[in-house]
Amino acid sequence: MKKFSIVRVGQEYVVKADEKSIIKVSSRRQAARLVTEAAELLDQLAALPAAEETSLACEGEISPDSAEVP
Repeated sequence: MKKFSIVRVGQEYVVKADEKSIIKVSSRRQAARLVTEAAELLDQLAALPAAEETSLACEGEISPDSAEVP
């Protein structure tokens, strides 16, 4: 299990996992929601058998959200 933390930097919040900065967001509530979701996903991943874990890693590619691209 990774150790997550939220650090305020100026007017923004940085979500860290094991002391590595992962993402910067504008609200503490959004940062807390991301930490909760990440922890839940890691728990679910840990519960999967090794064969299923491998197949999940090979599924499709990540594409940017078109609503956020100018």
